[in-house]
Amino acid sequence: MTGKLTTHVLDLYHGRPAKEMQIELWYKDPGGSRNPIRRVQTNDDGRVDRPLLAENEMKPGVYELVFDVAAYFLAQKVELTTPPFLDRVPIRFGIDNTDSHYHVPLLVTPWAYSTYRGS
Repeated sequence: MTGKLTTHVLDLYHGRPAKEMQIELWYKDPGGSRNPIRRVQTNDDGRVDRPLLAENEMKPGVYELVFDVAAYFLAQKVELTTPPFLDRVPIRFGIDNTDSHYHVPLLVTPWAYSTYRGS
């Protein structure tokens, strides 16, 4: 089995997958610097078209997914406060086993979010 990192986003405000949400993936090196890996956009199903990390891209360490929540809800014509309660939502997590599948979903509204390690 080869490891990979995937994500998806569910828009709980509208009750549907979050289409066209921007997501950034960062790696936090042992010295504390954040290094960008890639920027992607969710598809019609709220998923990205390929794993964020796969096979030889996987390495142990601390990663961060940053979801552009406010921009997504503004594009959906949701009236947000200024500044928005949630803007860019970071989720920092660790990868220790590069042979495992790490799935980090985001369930989100303009005012709340949750995540978990999925499968």
